[in-house]
Amino acid sequence: MLSLSALVFLGLAALTLGSAGLVAFSRNIIHSALALLGTFLGIAGLYVSLSADFIAATQVLVYVGGTLVLILFAVMLTSRIAEMKISNPRGGPAVAFGLVTAVLLLLGRVATQTPWPAEARPAMPSTAKLGHAFLGEYLLPFELGSVVLLAAMIGAVVLARRAVRRAWERE
Repeated sequence: MLSLSALVFLGLAALTLGSAGLVAFSRNIIHSALALLGTFLGIAGLYVSLSADFIAATQVLVYVGGTLVLILFAVMLTSRIAEMKISNPRGGPAVAFGLVTAVLLLLGRVATQTPWPAEARPAMPSTAKLGHAFLGEYLLPFELGSVVLLAAMIGAVVLARRAVRRAWERE
């Protein structure tokens, strides 16, 4: 019989992977954006189960509250998004399926062959260690991540302005 923590983990993992699959394979971009919500919430739940409460709250605030809302606004404000035709031909689903199967088999082998030590530790807040790590050894990756997010946001604004400008010129 599985313990409650194992059942919670399996449920959160199923939510995360199922939602990620919907994001990747949905033909409707709005459905993909909404499935992304399930993926982000599943990851936040996994953080909570690992006693990383601050990271879970940050996940919800930044990704669900910021990034996902930005994506949904961009999708909703793009005119004629449903009328878009895909210019890339669909190719190689057999190759993709084989590659995914090989990667999953490799990951399954690693997961089953690796000794995973499990020791019971009391749940401790992770904010102090996280703050020291972000301001210490992980300062450069943290800042690079923020620059990449800023560049993506600026790029989205530039693309949206071009689309709006072209729509105004047509009218």
